[in-house]
Amino acid sequence: MIKSIVKVLYIFLMFTALQVLLLNKIHLFGIASLFLYIYVIIKAPVNLSRSLMVVIAFLLGFVIDMFSNTLGMHTAACTLAGFFRDPLLKVFAERDMPEDITPSSRQLGSGVYFKYVVSVVIIHHAALFLIESLSLYDPLFLTIRIVASVIFTSLIILILEQFSIVMRHGTA
Repeated sequence: MIKSIVKVLYIFLMFTALQVLLLNKIHLFGIASLFLYIYVIIKAPVNLSRSLMVVIAFLLGFVIDMFSNTLGMHTAACTLAGFFRDPLLKVFAERDMPEDITPSSRQLGSGVYFKYVVSVVIIHHAALFLIESLSLYDPLFLTIRIVASVIFTSLIILILEQFSIVMRHGTA
């Protein structure tokens, strides 16, 4: 358990710094935003309790909000994504999944991992952009922003996952 928490803390610090220092400034065509920090929620070990996962997700969003001046938007979206992470894993993964694994395409299989990542990203981005807009004034533009950001973020996360597999094992 301690090893899992240390691992989460490491990726928490790394991806928070990356998001705050670099990725908050990237907006593809002024529409799609890259929120790579949710990789922390996606990659947290399965053996973390749901309540601990929600606390970690809350803290992740809170830290991003502190540095982004966004008044709780990321906190709410991350907390929601952290709350739904375990049920999504149970829906998509095998019933007899070992408790000591970290979700990855190698552990879950490419198809299951893809569905899991996209689902977490959709929950996070939909919540974030709905909170940000606080209305459905322009639902088409809101939908385009959500879809474009989900595709952009999911694609980068899946590329990052494949890159980590290649770095760790030498083959894809």
